[in-house]
Amino acid sequence: MTASVQWTGEMTFLATSASGHRVVMDAGDELKAPTPLEMVLMSAGTCASVDVVSILQKARQRVSGVHCELCAKRADSAPRVFTDIHLTFVVSGDNVAEKHVERAVSLSADKYCSVAKMLEKAVNITHSYRIETP
Repeated sequence: MTASVQWTGEMTFLATSASGHRVVMDAGDELKAPTPLEMVLMSAGTCASVDVVSILQKARQRVSGVHCELCAKRADSAPRVFTDIHLTFVVSGDNVAEKHVERAVSLSADKYCSVAKMLEKAVNITHSYRIETP
């Protein structure tokens, strides 16, 4: 996997993935785009959500929505790395079984989410879920 990052002025950068997708990031005072650390947090939520959706679909659950709320704490001094990340999955659908949601969240956390597995070596990552009816 490869990528490149181009400085575009002030503290704004354009990152380009090997697949050609582009993302603007900002580390300046005006924050015209997400910061690199915000991108890491959003990547953890997206990666885990992909797992949860896929596992629930394979379990033939009639899921109409999955929303992942992320809350992170950072160290007080530099480097201000994440110390804790909590992911809350909000799953909605028709008659979605709690046992399947619990299993999907656990499998993502324990086995499948590459981003979280990489981060967990340095960050305390916790998960919860709730099921809502549409």
